[in-house]
Amino acid sequence: MWADPAVTRHIGGRPFSEEEVWARVLRYAGLWALLGFGYWVLRERATGRFVGEVGLADFRRNLTPPLGDAPEVGWVLATWAHGRGFATEAVRAALAWSDARQAAARLADPRLGPGRTVCLIDPENVPSIRVAEKCGYREATRATYREQATLVFERLMP
Repeated sequence: MWADPAVTRHIGGRPFSEEEVWARVLRYAGLWALLGFGYWVLRERATGRFVGEVGLADFRRNLTPPLGDAPEVGWVLATWAHGRGFATEAVRAALAWSDARQAAARLADPRLGPGRTVCLIDPENVPSIRVAEKCGYREATRATYREQATLVFERLMP
């Protein structure tokens, strides 16, 4: 999936090498080990076919304005799965999981503010903008990340 130019067009703009994909897999495992959240693999229920990835991360991106401590939701799907509703379903499931964890944390410490998540989207990636909006995200600001324009969306926990 990460070597497919149609998939990476809005994520770095070029296919990833095998080495870069392996580093990504290791980073995903590290998220779970260090932060207690990360990415999941998506599979089609009926067939078990690989669909893509969805999850939450803290990548400590060098971005102005900074994202703060809000987890960043992200998703990427294999080309065959585009336009079939998988992304919206997967993001909603990841957010439900995140919302439950954040609600429990706020019960334990009422001083915590409302749960907030963010996502970065290439301004030309209209399908991902639609997924974000369907999942309750609204554009918060525009920024530059790695010399590319990006939209920063945010969502407060309901």
